[in-house]
Amino acid sequence: MLINSNPETVSTDFDASSRLYFEPLDSESVLNVIEAETRPGEALLPVFVQFGGQTPLNLAAPLAAAGVTLLGADLEAIDQSEDRTRFSALLDRLGIPQPEGGMAHSADEAQTLAERIGYPVIVRPSFVIGGLAIDFAYSPGDLIRQLAVATIVDPDRPVRIDRYLEGVEVDVDAISDGTIVLIPGLLEHVERAGVHSGDSVGVFPPQTVSEGDQGLIVATMERIVLALGVRGLVNAQFIVRDDGVYLIEVNPRASRTVPFMSKVTGVPMVELAVRIALGATLSELGWSGGLLVPPDLVAVKAPAFSTAKLRGVDPSVGPGMQSTGEVIGIHSDPAVALAKALVAASLVPPRPSRQGGSLALLSIADRDKGLLGRLAGALSRAGFELCATVGTARALAALGFPSRLVAKTATTAVPDVGDGVPILELIGSGAVRLVVNTPTPQSGALRDAVEIRLAATAEGILCLTAIETAVAAAEALDPAVAGRLAEVRSLGEWVPDRRRVAAAR
Repeated sequence: MLINSNPETVSTDFDASSRLYFEPLDSESVLNVIEAETRPGEALLPVFVQFGGQTPLNLAAPLAAAGVTLLGADLEAIDQSEDRTRFSALLDRLGIPQPEGGMAHSADEAQTLAERIGYPVIVRPSFVIGGLAIDFAYSPGDLIRQLAVATIVDPDRPVRIDRYLEGVEVDVDAISDGTIVLIPGLLEHVERAGVHSGDSVGVFPPQTVSEGDQGLIVATMERIVLALGVRGLVNAQFIVRDDGVYLIEVNPRASRTVPFMSKVTGVPMVELAVRIALGATLSELGWSGGLLVPPDLVAVKAPAFSTAKLRGVDPSVGPGMQSTGEVIGIHSDPAVALAKALVAASLVPPRPSRQGGSLALLSIADRDKGLLGRLAGALSRAGFELCATVGTARALAALGFPSRLVAKTATTAVPDVGDGVPILELIGSGAVRLVVNTPTPQSGALRDAVEIRLAATAEGILCLTAIETAVAAAEALDPAVAGRLAEVRSLGEWVPDRRRVAAAR
């Protein structure tokens, strides 16, 4: 039986269950269904809370209190991974590196902790959905606002304050039977750490993470999963840096990357997790532990957004999830696979034309200017004329790229370099085909740029806020890459039949 609060999410899959209930996902409604489906005189039917994201996990405690058996992940495993205090203590006991930080049980504790760690910090409340209320704080004022969004900061629901670590983020989905851990693959984020996994572009297998760091991720994943005692699916996020590999968080449930990883690895992850939760072991099902050897392909997951239809919504990506769908691009060439996914997700700008405009508007944060030359080169080769705000224009000039100067608002004078065209006026002119606006990690500048992004989406202009995504989108316009997008195979031709291999063992 399946209980779902959103008919649209299962509108094409009515045969996924014997019985389908459309009910609110609250403890009272779920218990009513369980009691109605339980035969008289028998124990209440057990439930899976691993397959519906954060909402079912938050129902685990009241369901367990009512006598309902939890399959896969018990209440202890859920609480130990979701409660920031207990999770941090577990990592310390296991000797697993995590970002410098601590728990704050009050607003005063949070401010003291942030001052000790040093800004910027990331604020992580416990038991949150889709990155809700998780955000960066660049100053004490930012922190106060973030704590207000978190709404509850008390001894029962503390917040985690971590030093923000820049690096490569890696997503891991694993299946455990309590004794061994199977990892179908590792997913490397294109954007630097800090972008929600649902809004990031992911590449399988990793292209820039060394074999040594991948081995460390796998070993750490095995230790933490077995320590939690979960039987079924577990998801975790790691950050890879020059100074080591850090574990950010672990979720004792299926993540939104499970369908993608199942498709591109050939591992029936949900089926295995269900059978294990019902008592089977991986070895009985024909599977061994460890990281599987990836198929001979590169697969890219790209998010699809609806911000063009939701006027007034800031398209900037960050810790909170905004995407409403995903697409997959597959090829043997990583550049072509990436381009396929970005084109399918409408994250590649239209080519310049006399009728439709030929301007690419750039406003790039200082920390992102290391990739500015690569971005400008790809856009220029595609035929774009560059226009930029003053700081970006100066950086472009130093790199040898001419650009047209713009002023951030109609009343802003551009010092030392003359008057620029007001940026909002330029966006509304119809000449701009792409806006790349990466937020500056400073409170004022971060929020000043919102007006630019909202103006772009209001005009139907593609607006990218992660420099890594912008570079990939610009390079997707390369004729050598674009000319290979039509090279397609069926998924069965790309991915081996792992079920058949497992059955033959």
